[in-house]
Amino acid sequence: MQLNFFNKPHFENGSLKKISEILKAQGIKKPLICTDPGLASIGMTDKIRNLLSNELSPTFYEETPANPTEKAVDEALEAYKTNDCDGVIGFGGGSSMDLGKAVALMANHEGNVIDYSLNEGGFTKIKKTVPMIAIPTTSGTGSEVSVGSVIIMNDGRKLILASEHLRPDAAICDPELTVGLPPILTAGAGMDALTHCIEAIMSPINDPPAEAVGLDGIEKIVRDESLVNACKDGQDLDARWNMMMASTEGAMAFSKGLGAVHSMSHAIGANQELRLHHGTLNGVILPTVIRFNKDHVGNKLPRILRAMGKSESADLADEIEKFNEKINLPSGLKEMGVTEEMIPELVEHSITDPSNVTTPRLPSPEEWEQLFLSAM
Repeated sequence: MQLNFFNKPHFENGSLKKISEILKAQGIKKPLICTDPGLASIGMTDKIRNLLSNELSPTFYEETPANPTEKAVDEALEAYKTNDCDGVIGFGGGSSMDLGKAVALMANHEGNVIDYSLNEGGFTKIKKTVPMIAIPTTSGTGSEVSVGSVIIMNDGRKLILASEHLRPDAAICDPELTVGLPPILTAGAGMDALTHCIEAIMSPINDPPAEAVGLDGIEKIVRDESLVNACKDGQDLDARWNMMMASTEGAMAFSKGLGAVHSMSHAIGANQELRLHHGTLNGVILPTVIRFNKDHVGNKLPRILRAMGKSESADLADEIEKFNEKINLPSGLKEMGVTEEMIPELVEHSITDPSNVTTPRLPSPEEWEQLFLSAM
């Protein structure tokens, strides 16, 4: 089936088989396929290679880092130009899809990728990119339907690119591609999706349809136990289908914005020594930010609890902590290698993050520091 969304994602088990047809529809004959070493090592790229029709000539960039960098954008762009490519495929988790978006942007834009970040006023500079197709192999970021891309720049900042022009021209959402994902990555990606749904709902922007989509995602992830089941049994196709749908819904929902959880996880994620998983960070930080925001979000917390299948009088932050424990996420940032000595730099990064525009309660510098300490 195709979802009735801007880029009409092809969403069904086995939909990867449509790749040649979709490339043809986008006018792409020589795609650059951005993926990561892990997927390449287990033969996932061969799945694409074997499905491409003979008239297509792909080039593979298989060095996408865990958090995409400006250096990786430059390397992949060089491969794009050297091989005279005419479109981009992001094949993998959010990192590969975000890298693919940035390469599609820079393939026909001048300057450096940092020039197009929100922090540098890039929103108005971004025009139509070369054709780009997103194929997720995890259920977390929803990058296949989102307008954003997050890149670690050469100066160490983890910055956001955002424009309607960065939404992929087409997307293939094949839940079968997530079957081999190990439990720890399934859990981290799933908490990325859940955080997207919850932060989007807590955003003060008035957008009831986006909130409804986010609530449906929460139902799938928590009430229906899809994430727990996918972690227990990676072959559970019903759970995998529901998680991929919830991931897509999370990104649809956060069209109304995110918040302080993402500001904090972007700051920590910029640390190239720790190299921590974005979704896992979100899950660990989420309870702390919920407690900080609880008196500033109206009746939204009871609605979220109801979608989770919990009592409306329960404590949402406590319920998230119990859920994290159930799927074996770390209990705090300290367990992930974050130290108190890092906090001043993390605060400095968080203060400038564009996610703050839609946070329901903007922290002061002292409150940012306390948030990091509380999440330890």
